Order: sequence, then C-alpha cells, then structure tokens
Amino acid sequence: MLRELYPFVEDSFSRFPSQSNIYGLCQAGEQQLLAATLKGKVVCFRYQELQHKTRPVAKEVQFTYIPVDAEIVSIDSFNKSPPNRGLVVGITFVKDSGDKATPFLNIYCDYEPGSEFNLESIAQSCLNLELQFTPFQLYHTEVQCDDGGRETVFLLSGHDQRIHLYKENASLHQFEEQPVERLFPELQELPSNVLWLDVLSIPSGRRLSAFGCQNGCVGLALVDQTGPEVLQSWRFQFDSPISSVLLFPLSCQTEPGQSSRENSVELKSYNLLVTSAIEMAVVYRDVQDRGLSRPVCLSESDQWDAVLCALVIDLDFDGQKEVLLGTYGQELLCYKFQPAGSRGDGQFQLQWRRSFKSPLLSVIYLDLTGDGLRELAVLTLKGLHILQHSLTITADLVLERLACRLSVLTVGSEQDSTKAGDAEEKDAAAETETCTDPTTSN
Repeated sequence: MLRELYPFVEDSFSRFPSQSNIYGLCQAGEQQLLAATLKGKVVCFRYQELQHKTRPVAKEVQFTYIPVDAEIVSIDSFNKSPPNRGLVVGITFVKDSGDKATPFLNIYCDYEPGSEFNLESIAQSCLNLELQFTPFQLYHTEVQCDDGGRETVFLLSGHDQRIHLYKENASLHQFEEQPVERLFPELQELPSNVLWLDVLSIPSGRRLSAFGCQNGCVGLALVDQTGPEVLQSWRFQFDSPISSVLLFPLSCQTEPGQSSRENSVELKSYNLLVTSAIEMAVVYRDVQDRGLSRPVCLSESDQWDAVLCALVIDLDFDGQKEVLLGTYGQELLCYKFQPAGSRGDGQFQLQWRRSFKSPLLSVIYLDLTGDGLRELAVLTLKGLHILQHSLTITADLVLERLACRLSVLTVGSEQDSTKAGDAEEKDAAAETETCTDPTTSN
C-alpha cells in the first residue's frame, strides 16, 4: 500500500547490544549520532572514509562515571551558542545499588582549546549530578540573555511533576541547576509528569512552548522572551498519555479570488503536532493566534498501535513539510498537508508507509555523509536504520529543477532582449522626429 511513493532506500543497519527507548537518540555535532542503550552503553554512529569508500561506522564511546549496572534513561547534545564553542552531551541514568535505585545526570563538556569538539575527549570531562527524581526527557533549547545574546540550556523533566533547568556558569566552567520559572515561567505548576517538551522561537521576540503529560494533558503557551512573560496559555485533556508534542511552521499558497499563480500569497502558520498512546495524532493549526481550537486529525494514525515518535521535514523537496510518525506497531507513516481552499482547514493525507521488523522509537533527519543530501535515521528496539534518498528520484528531480530554472532564465533573457529592442526603436524614432521638426531646423 502506497509503497510506490516511498522515497528511501536502506543503506545500513546497526544492531545494538541491548534495546533503547524513545529518549535514546540524539544528534552530536553536524555528522554524528549518539544512541544510548538501556544497559549503560553509548554508541556513536557516523560515516568515514575506509578503503576509498564512505562507510558507516558504529563505535561504542566510553563516557566516564556511568556504572556497569546503570540503565540509561535519556541522552541529548548541543553545540554551544556563538560566540562560545564546544559540544555538550547530557546523559541521565539510574544506578541500581541493590537497596535502592539512584538517578544521576552527567553533563560532558571539554573546555580545553582544540578538544571542545573531540567526542573522545569530551567523554572524559564529566560533571556528575545526583538527582532527587526519576528523569524522563532531556531537552535543550536557546534562551535570550540579559545582554541580548543567546545561550543554550538543558531542560529535564522528572517524575516530581517539574521541569528542571540546567544552565552553564561560565566563570566556574560547569552547569548548575537554576529555578525554571526565571527563564520559563510557562513551565511551572504542571498538572502531571511531563513526558515530552518542545519549544519554538517565533518572530517579534516570542516563543511557543508545548508539553505533553502522563495524564493526557497538553499545555501550550505563547511567551514574550524579553520578560519573560506568558502572554497566553491553553490546555487540552486527552484520554491517554502523550507520547510526543512537536511545534512546526507550515507555509501554504493561497489564491484569494484569483486563479493566477502570480497573485498567490504565501502564508506561514505555526502548528502543534500531538501524538498519544491510543488516540489519533492531531495537528492544531495556527496555534499562535487560535491556540488549541483548530484540530486536524491524521486519519489512520491509530491503526498501528501507539505513535512513539514524530518528525516534521520536507522529504520531497517541494518546499512543503511532511509529517512522519513512528509507531510501536513497526510502521513509519508519512502525511502531507492538502489545503482545502479559502473556507476549509485542509487535511493531512497519508502519502506512504513503510514496515520495520521492530517498534520505532525515534527519528532524526541529518546529513551524515556530508554530501548535502540528508539521511533519515530510524531508531528501533533492535538497532539503528539509516535510510538514504533514492538517487534515481533525486537525480530526476535535480534535472527537472534545472530545466525549470533554464526555462525561467531563457524567458527572462528574451524579455530583456525585447525590451532592449523596443528601447532602440524608440530612440531611433525620437532622433528622426527631431531631425525633421521644422521648428528645430529654424
């Protein structure tokens, strides 16, 4: 079903020594992935030149201060905001001490010049923080500083119904926990344990923050970042735990009262994708203006068990983003938005689906090979799949785009030549008229 539209071919599969979870995959730098397994192992996946060919390599990285009997819960990574330099990796895990399980957050960051992006060196530079709560998602986002600059911080959700903020102390060269309400007033007084969090900066110095809870509550807030101040907030209750929330922009062409493309107007709206354990995935449209009042359901998204992960990207290079859903029922689903005209809200139609041999946990879209064409990394219970765009489809698309571009340039050149010819004729006519004007001759 719909397989003829599937745009990928599988390039490699790496089997892991133990299974991972929905928080177990992150991008590290530009061309690397870090995948964490429950039994305390972290695998770095990248492509490198071997025997004159670019080949995938999966190698375990020995991060310090992670005990042998530890179970990794979540992992995340980011590059520091300019002008600062360096890669930061955060790992949460639970150590089983026999009598009780003790949770920790390890933050890895090397401050030595020349080593700040070296993963092997970073893995040895650890700040070990004991936690008083069971950790869930580890997430990073940029915040606006008092001096007008930007800084990236960690946000960690826990079973204590709180979001914990970890911010770098530049003078001490380490990360410290700070009250979350100072920078994120929208993330206090939460109704339940937060399973997934997403933050998106939008124009005019504002941001949208969304969270999904274990009790099925979804929260959304519009925040002025200069305060910061909560301008508006919305809540909606689902009947099952929320597996993911994802904020994303969506552009569409509207043609009010006109059929000509020259009169079309491109509108950008901000939307919120919500996936839950037993219900259909929902996209709330225009959330910056309408909050959670315009839901659009993704039909059939509840037919393959719970949706565990989601991603919104432009897969077919047409400028319009598609919605990818990964399910516990081993299916990857792709939806595309179809506008309905001036009066309707439109709908998301299922474009294709692809079956895997185990449940899907996480998906990331990045350029692993450095050739300018991104790959789709799919983490499952068994390991990591790397899917590459079909080169045949991509080559046909490149030729089509080049032909269109050439056509535009040719038409433009002909129009310029016509205009130049008309201008020369007008100049010649003007000269003739001047020479034959009797008033001028007198």
